[in-house]
Amino acid sequence: MKHLRSLTAVAEVARSGSIRRAAERLNITPSALTRQIQDIEYELGTPIFERLAQGMRLNAAGELLVRHIRDQAADLDRVRSQIADLSGVRRGHVALACSQAFVTRMIPEEVETYRTQFPQVAFSVQVRDHVQAVAALVSFEADLALVLQPPPSAELHALYAGRQSLCALMRASHPLAAQDGPVRLRDCLAHALALPDRSLAIRHHIEHALARRGVEMRATVESGSLEFLRNVVLREDVVSFQVPSGIPDDLRLRSRLIDTRDLEPMSVVLAQLRGRLLPVAASKFADQLAARLNHQAALTA
Repeated sequence: MKHLRSLTAVAEVARSGSIRRAAERLNITPSALTRQIQDIEYELGTPIFERLAQGMRLNAAGELLVRHIRDQAADLDRVRSQIADLSGVRRGHVALACSQAFVTRMIPEEVETYRTQFPQVAFSVQVRDHVQAVAALVSFEADLALVLQPPPSAELHALYAGRQSLCALMRASHPLAAQDGPVRLRDCLAHALALPDRSLAIRHHIEHALARRGVEMRATVESGSLEFLRNVVLREDVVSFQVPSGIPDDLRLRSRLIDTRDLEPMSVVLAQLRGRLLPVAASKFADQLAARLNHQAALTA
């Protein structure tokens, strides 16, 4: 365990790019951390960092070592949770990266359900869009990722894959709210738009569909925050776009599915890093979350 802590220090220097910043986070002196790095390099018989004027950067040997360190830390977490299970008490920690669309209702509800049964399990939830969520898995910052439209990646192992249609979102007094059923995308574009910005998968999905038709759309308001866009919708006669999982129960809001002739449903993927053995707590939460997603998909089929 003590040796693993020394190796963890290497990973922290790699993450922060600085001996000083890493020492502050580890609550040790920079000189003590420097000695730890030097001792490890002596044992390996090779440097693992490039010493630059602006800080420290891993070389090829260091990249290999840090990947090993992350593997070892993940394995230790898994063993700890398995040992806790032997005593009949599930402990541990679940690190989740997810798109904004799932933090309004789904993830809080599922965390509550899980912690009602296993109150000693802690959670950390990072709000990350499709590209950043995959990066969080690869860097071992997250055990699981629940995202819209993840980019193709050989490093992803899907635990659930489904689809959700995009909705037009408006306030209850908006002209488009007067009708029921799916709405055509061209009818939405005739109104002022409050759009997700290009950091979010929803924006790319819409623009890709419009580009095939040679159509452009202009934002009256745009933001990387879906919550902000919902608040704009409540205050103005604008149309925004979100998936059903991200829309709260609010009588002041109205949503209508976009006609699938205009816009294909978006992919929803729950994934882990390929080849990684998850801690027990994360594995059990993944099973619970996948069951919720499957049930929701069955209701909307």
